[in-house]
Amino acid sequence: MSKSWQTRLMHPDVTLPEGYRSLVTPVYRGSTTIFPRAAAVTDRWDQERIGYTYGLYGTPTSLELAARICELEAGRYTMLTPGGQSAISLIDFALLSAGDHILVPRSIYGPNRLLSKALLARFGVTTTFYDPLIGDEIASLIQPNTRLVWTESPGSVTMEVQDVPALARASHARGVTVVLDNTWAAGVLFDAFAHGVDVTMQAVTKYIGGHSDLLLGSITVRDESLYERLGAARQVVGCAVSPDDCSLALRGLQTLAVRLSAVEDSALAIARWLAQRPEVERVLHPALPSCPGHEFWKRDFSGSSGVFSFVFKSGPTRGQVHSFVDALRLFKVGYSWAGTTSLAVAYTMSDTARPRYDHRLVRLSIGLESTRELIADIEQALTTFPAKAFDGSGGTTK
Repeated sequence: MSKSWQTRLMHPDVTLPEGYRSLVTPVYRGSTTIFPRAAAVTDRWDQERIGYTYGLYGTPTSLELAARICELEAGRYTMLTPGGQSAISLIDFALLSAGDHILVPRSIYGPNRLLSKALLARFGVTTTFYDPLIGDEIASLIQPNTRLVWTESPGSVTMEVQDVPALARASHARGVTVVLDNTWAAGVLFDAFAHGVDVTMQAVTKYIGGHSDLLLGSITVRDESLYERLGAARQVVGCAVSPDDCSLALRGLQTLAVRLSAVEDSALAIARWLAQRPEVERVLHPALPSCPGHEFWKRDFSGSSGVFSFVFKSGPTRGQVHSFVDALRLFKVGYSWAGTTSLAVAYTMSDTARPRYDHRLVRLSIGLESTRELIADIEQALTTFPAKAFDGSGGTTK
């Protein structure tokens, strides 16, 4: 059949030599998947088992990233989502129904808390927020309709390390599924499945991405039935991921070990320096005894990452704490931690059920700058406090 030049734009007859090999995974973009014949057309989401059906469910680029994460976490199945919060939401949507009850630590990531209090509540799911250090006493909070126990270790901002094995034992004894947000440990510093977790997720945005330039999440399981429920929900919710972001995350995996090692050493040095400062009441770094649950970090973790918090002694106002953060030159102000640039954010802890740090808490994410220069940056910013700021009076919150 002779083809016009217009048709050749879509149906060329060109051929390329075979055998090209590269160290880099190709970026496969595409929405439409071509089937070999009419009878082969299907809309099944599990492409690892039945082949490629639709770009929404992934391309070879995203499937390789998922497989690599699954291998690192010692899981059986991993699926990707457009971000860490979408992974959290997908878990809840897939595993909960109206009338169910969930347990969530008070130290949980803020958007996860909001999901429970706002959106899930509208659909008839009730939530009890528990003390993250409750351990096996969580059994007393499990109700007949409790379906999930969420854990996050260490917790966002206040950094409590949970006794995950004890929580898992108590939950499993009552048939309740345990979910872990394992982002701080990058999925590798804490072996979730070995410690009793059923579903583990992380914001791939953070340490795997590592350069503040992508948004991705992952969910990993070992149980077949959980995988089926998650996959069915993912199909209808439409959690498509960008192959370009997946390519960046695959690149991030290549340097994950050296980056984690570097930020661990730097963060520990800075945390220990802060612990000696007269302005500081407490350093909340899981690897230091001053952090709640430190004994569980020492028992269960293989290392630490670069995110921790510290609490000023009483006296400074909220405005003075903000002025301290604003005076930092190397540290930038921003949320999405685990990149190469160091970050600082001030928090106000006003919930009476949480530690009473008030407006005195600052969270740091340590990047790849010189440790010595980061310490010097904090030291010069401390000079912004008035001479009598730490007089123990408590100050005001203005």
